[in-house]
Amino acid sequence: MISSTDHFSGQAKAYANARPSYPPELFAWLSDQCPQHSLAWDCGTGNGQAAQALAPHFEQVHATDLSAEQLAQATPNARINFVRAPAEASGLNDQSCDLVTIAQALHWFCNDSFFHELNRVLKPGGLVAAWTYTLLEAEPEINALVAHFHQHTVGPWWPNERKWVDLGYAGMPFPFDEIPVPAFTIHREWTLTELLAYLRTWSATQRCIEATGRDPVIEVGVQLAKLWGEPDNGTEARKKIQWPLAIRCGRKRK
Repeated sequence: MISSTDHFSGQAKAYANARPSYPPELFAWLSDQCPQHSLAWDCGTGNGQAAQALAPHFEQVHATDLSAEQLAQATPNARINFVRAPAEASGLNDQSCDLVTIAQALHWFCNDSFFHELNRVLKPGGLVAAWTYTLLEAEPEINALVAHFHQHTVGPWWPNERKWVDLGYAGMPFPFDEIPVPAFTIHREWTLTELLAYLRTWSATQRCIEATGRDPVIEVGVQLAKLWGEPDNGTEARKKIQWPLAIRCGRKRK
C-alpha cells in the first residue's frame, strides 16, 4: 500500500511559518548514536525543518515529502536533496542510510510497506527515529482553552491516523530494536498571533473550515485574548509555551 495522505499542501506557507522547529540537542544526540554519517533520510520532511537540522551532522540528507507545495517552502541547502516521493518509495539505494528520521509524520504512513522500505534502505544497525508532539503546555487557563478547542471544537474533524499523536506514539507499530531516548522539549515564547497561526495549521482546523465555511480559531482567539494581556508599547505580550516530544527510536534488526 502506498500512502496518499496529504493534509497540508493547501496551507504549506502557513505551516512553514507557524510550526515550531525542533531542539538542536535532539539532532546532536541522534548523530552521536550513528557510527557513520554519510547519509540521513528525513521522511515526510514537509518544509524541511528536520532536514535542515540534520545537515550539519551528515554528509548528505535525502528529504522526501508527498507534497510539492510543502517542498516549495524548503530553504535550499547544498547538503540536502529535496525530492517529492511517497514514504514507501524513497528512491534510495539498498543499505545506504545511516539514519532515518520521521518528524511529526509517522502516523500518516505507519504501514508495512513503509517499514519494508526502511529495512531496505537502512545499513545494518542503522537508526530510525520518529517523534511527535501533542498539545502545547502553557499557563493552566490557556491549556484548558486549547484542550477544549482540540477535543470539542475541531475534534470531529481529526483524521483517524491522528489518534497516534494523542497517544504519544505509544502502542504504534515500530518493528525495530528500540533504544532509550533522553527527554527533549520544544520551548518557545509566542505572541497570541503566533499561537493562533499555529492552531490554524492543524489538519482538523483546516477540515473544519472546509466543511463549515467558518474559522473556529476566531472564537478561541477572543477567549485567549482575555488571558494574554495587553500589548506593551504596541508590542504583543509573549507567553512561554512548550511541547514535550514523544520519541520512538531503534535500530534495524539483524
